[in-house]
Amino acid sequence: MIACGGRAIVRTQGVYHAVKAGETLYGIGKTYGVSYRRIARANDLENPSQIYAGQRLFIPGVKKHRRAAVAPRSGSPKRASDDPHLPISQRPFTWPIQTGVLSSGFGPRGRSFHDGIDIATAPGTPVTAAADGTVAYADELRGYGRVIILSHADGYATVYAHNRENRVREGERVHRGQTIATVGESGRASAPNLHFEVRKDNTARNPLFYLPPMTGNIQTATR
Repeated sequence: MIACGGRAIVRTQGVYHAVKAGETLYGIGKTYGVSYRRIARANDLENPSQIYAGQRLFIPGVKKHRRAAVAPRSGSPKRASDDPHLPISQRPFTWPIQTGVLSSGFGPRGRSFHDGIDIATAPGTPVTAAADGTVAYADELRGYGRVIILSHADGYATVYAHNRENRVREGERVHRGQTIATVGESGRASAPNLHFEVRKDNTARNPLFYLPPMTGNIQTATR
């Protein structure tokens, strides 16, 4: 029995897995045949999308260590501020909202850091998948409210939060442009908006470097 955050966690049979760059909790769980939810509970993880290279995760209920699939990488790890200015034709994602106001950008916010962008729009507006992928998470998270996390090729993941309704389930394959949720204000949101994140190898990136340029339907807030 191990005390963690004031709670007692009972360790059953299992193994420890050292997280490699590019791995996701969903992918690790799939490799071991264990629900990522169960792994998250066993390791007292509040946000299943935020694991990091070198972290040791306890995988309950298994006897043998396995090597999880890792997305290929090149070069040295980059910080969130080192986003490349990809040519428009090579940007991998499309806007998940077709009409709205970019009300909050990526980067420092007071004493904290904003890991994505916020797009204010009418409640109930469809939220669409920014690229083909697999639903890694579709439930609620503290602060995020109802949230969907999609896993994509090449170590990418996208996050869609504050939803009114999630319309896909974990493990489901989705296609670019498919409606996966509707805009709401669940979690810590002061008004209806979509909080959208792009992550590469579990590091938050500036979504604006991975999306096409804003059109007339997506505007910046007037300050």
